[in-house]
Amino acid sequence: MLDRYRLVSRHNPVITGFDPSSPLSVGNGEFVFTADPTGLQSFPDAYAEGMPLTTMANWGWHTTPPPGGRRIEHGNLRLTAYETYGRVVGYATGKEGQEEEYHWLRQNPHRFHLGRIGLVINRPDGTPVTHAGLQGISQTLDLWRGMLASRFTAFGVAAEVRTCVHPERDLVAVAIDSPLVTEGSLAVCFTFPYGSPEQTGADWEAEDRHRTELISAGGRQVTLLRVLDGTTYFVTIAWTGAEIKRRGRHHFLLVPLSAAGRMEFCAEFAPIRPRAPLPAFAETAAAAAAFWERFWCNGGMVELAGSRDPRALELERRVVLSQYLTAIQCGGSLPPAETGLTCNSWYGKFHLEMHWWHAVHFAYWNRLDFLERSLWWYQLILPQAQNLAQSQGYTGARWPKMVGPEGLDSPSPIGPLLIWQQPHPIYYAELCYRARPGPETLERYREIVFQTAEFLASYAVYEQVKERYVLGPPVIPAQECHRPETAVNPTLELAYWAFGLETALRWRRRLGLPPEPRWERVLAKLAPLPVGDGVYLAHERCPATFTVFNTDHPSMLGAFGMLPGWGVDRQVMAETLRRVLATWKLETAWGWDFPLIAMTAARLGQPEHAVEVLLFDSPKNTYLPNGHNRQGT
Repeated sequence: MLDRYRLVSRHNPVITGFDPSSPLSVGNGEFVFTADPTGLQSFPDAYAEGMPLTTMANWGWHTTPPPGGRRIEHGNLRLTAYETYGRVVGYATGKEGQEEEYHWLRQNPHRFHLGRIGLVINRPDGTPVTHAGLQGISQTLDLWRGMLASRFTAFGVAAEVRTCVHPERDLVAVAIDSPLVTEGSLAVCFTFPYGSPEQTGADWEAEDRHRTELISAGGRQVTLLRVLDGTTYFVTIAWTGAEIKRRGRHHFLLVPLSAAGRMEFCAEFAPIRPRAPLPAFAETAAAAAAFWERFWCNGGMVELAGSRDPRALELERRVVLSQYLTAIQCGGSLPPAETGLTCNSWYGKFHLEMHWWHAVHFAYWNRLDFLERSLWWYQLILPQAQNLAQSQGYTGARWPKMVGPEGLDSPSPIGPLLIWQQPHPIYYAELCYRARPGPETLERYREIVFQTAEFLASYAVYEQVKERYVLGPPVIPAQECHRPETAVNPTLELAYWAFGLETALRWRRRLGLPPEPRWERVLAKLAPLPVGDGVYLAHERCPATFTVFNTDHPSMLGAFGMLPGWGVDRQVMAETLRRVLATWKLETAWGWDFPLIAMTAARLGQPEHAVEVLLFDSPKNTYLPNGHNRQGT
């Protein structure tokens, strides 16, 4: 019988020093708190060149005032014209002459750092302890309970800090045990920054651009109102064994009073003032432990530790940590940013083509609810997606690429011309139906499925001479290094178009509706997957060799791995895989490319190649002690 506790616990991350690339996080899918080895955010400067220590929530968005106080809107951008089979279609890809507007729209709205919570430790002579002054560091993230336990000594005095996040509230709870509390050598500081689109999500220099107001105090609890331009939120702090003092415009200090050497507090961050009493540390810890035990007991698991293959334990570690990290970072009510709630990659905006990689695995691990939590958002922004399609002369809904919660596509030299995210919502809906077949699921997602399919059919152009429907130009394939003016019929996108239309037609049958003739025509006459020199190409006009376009994403493999393989010849795909493994510059590949290749290898019956690729030694396939696979150029 599978011992789930033992399987999960043997991969608890353990940190024994300050590692700027690998801080540990606790969270609940909506809210994440990232800490250094003190269990809090005590020494952020030690992480300045690595992963920042932040506090972020799905609702935490900020917009800076536009330059010059002007009104800047997406609809006022000057679009770049692309010839599209006898008509001109505009895309927001050019910034020349409108640099301020272009960059402001890309950067806003952005996520931001809600506030830093850290220890202040002073020596007996009053001088502050730096991170270099800590010894005996031992920090463990208990995955089974969602508890971060941090131990260290400062000038010979031991301290233990336990940190957890409530599973249903954006609340971090902390317990500190140390003689430092009794001696008055330790305090907890709460500091609040202005929002920033930069990676840290924080501007600590702009003190006069935001407000922190104390709106209630008493009974060992305070509530703060935070105002950053048009963004407001509340921070409520409750404690035992201490008192709170204001030390600056945006700085509060929780000073211990207890002679028992123990201090507890919790801090809740919320877009509206919370009415429910804040739970104590013990209550929060119990709720977190119950949540994580349910999580690990009720989803799929893979145990590899019994294998004689020396790679097995590392692969198992990555599986376990990936499940934890995607649960806290990507399992919330909005599609996640590429770095979840850790920092502001791409200003904290979602990249909808990446939503597939962040969330579909939840359904395959039998944790559908973690995927489904964010699907309502597609229904929310459906009008914007329909307007985008209509503005370009199409019908249905064209989903944005790089986007904030308002659903408006950000300007970009590449993003507006990508299309491989378009069928994603059909894929998500089909996963929901497979897990919960019935009329309720069909009714819930029918509009999303049908509006997506309508765009797929509308976007395809009929080429009379060859009697086929084609995709592009202009189009940029998932392998983004191709020119949009010349790319046509990218392999992954063709296969995905077919999957989307075929699935949408199946949904019509399930609902007792007649078939949609135009969808059927496009599906029946969709161009075949492009082949050259015996391999599938990134797109039809791509050179028939993997010595020119053999960098970035080997997206053609996704037609048989990520997708079930519409129109795929297994022998051609097997040769494509062989050629990719032999000639692709995998050092240029990105994190999701390795599982993409591995899934194709597995579907082709080549499990050894799948494992080799998953564990391939590459800078962007390096899984750190905290489970992150940090990307970079």
